[in-house]
Amino acid sequence: MYPVSAAFLAALATPHQVVHRVDAYYGGVLTMADLPITGGSVTVDRGSKVRRTLSIDLPDPAMLPWSPTDPLAVYGQALVVSRGIQFPDGTREMCPLGVFRIDEPSGDVYAGPVTVTGKSAECAVQDDRFTAPRSTAGATSTVAMIETLITETLPDAVVVNLTLGARDRACAVIVWDAQADRWDAVTQLATSMQAEVFVDVLDRFVVVDAPDLETATPVWTVGEGPTGTLITAARKVSRAGVYNAVVASGESTTSGVPPVSAMATDDDPASPTRWGGPYGRVPRFYSSGLLVTEAQCAAAAASMLRNALAPTVETSIACLPNPALEAGDCLRLSYAHGRVEDVLVQSLTVPLSVDADFSITLRGSKDASS
Repeated sequence: MYPVSAAFLAALATPHQVVHRVDAYYGGVLTMADLPITGGSVTVDRGSKVRRTLSIDLPDPAMLPWSPTDPLAVYGQALVVSRGIQFPDGTREMCPLGVFRIDEPSGDVYAGPVTVTGKSAECAVQDDRFTAPRSTAGATSTVAMIETLITETLPDAVVVNLTLGARDRACAVIVWDAQADRWDAVTQLATSMQAEVFVDVLDRFVVVDAPDLETATPVWTVGEGPTGTLITAARKVSRAGVYNAVVASGESTTSGVPPVSAMATDDDPASPTRWGGPYGRVPRFYSSGLLVTEAQCAAAAASMLRNALAPTVETSIACLPNPALEAGDCLRLSYAHGRVEDVLVQSLTVPLSVDADFSITLRGSKDASS
């Protein structure tokens, strides 16, 4: 969660004045400040290759671009978006929601409105497919290779390693073919060290540990009642996409390392999805040339297993908007009937209007009632 004050979090559950700001940039230069938007939203999705997407509406058809250098054209123009609170004393506290490359402005040239959509900077790396075979040879570490692949596309990009412990390690030698997706290569590297990589609200490429509900600390409590923020909640339990074992293997003809593999299973005797129990045996298979030892395969399999078990429970809620939240955050849900559970944010949509709903999709469930 983006760091905010205690006063900000307290104000979310009380009547407060919401403020938004959208600024347009081209080539790093501010071209239009505080665009007069009438609505829109920012969607953050941990399961999407491009984590953050934007849609805004403007009433004036004159905002439609006609020249390549117009503020809302599609030739590298970007929008910087934030949402916050204006306190009774007139001070404001803003939460950045991201920097978005403009992809598509559209609207009626006479009557408007103008709708503008955009994406965070993963899309630029994704667009820049390899034009020739690309090898990891010479990389000093996995994170260093991630940074190299990103800065080859975006020389000024900031890459931050926020993983804990000894996640970063030597990078195995593999080759991606010409025309391969550069962003897929970046995420493959992150996965090999049990991490995720995405663009955050500050337009940085961050490498973080894959979230684990068992060890995560809730950053915000969503509860019912007069002082709560929860409006509605729906719960679904499904087998779809749920695995109780992961087999991770590594084999690379480039590195000359013999094939290796390891298997992680749900062995908790109290788990309803335990391997070999009534749930059955449902393995998932993963292979990467970046895994060159059995220990690396075992670590990758264990990390993927945690994620593979989470979709069993999916909760969708609507609550009072908290623009500071990020996908992957741990929330605590407190229901009026007394049940309390910890969950992980899979996706959320932050409205850029006062009266729109704030929807969050949550994965996993850890009983926190005691």
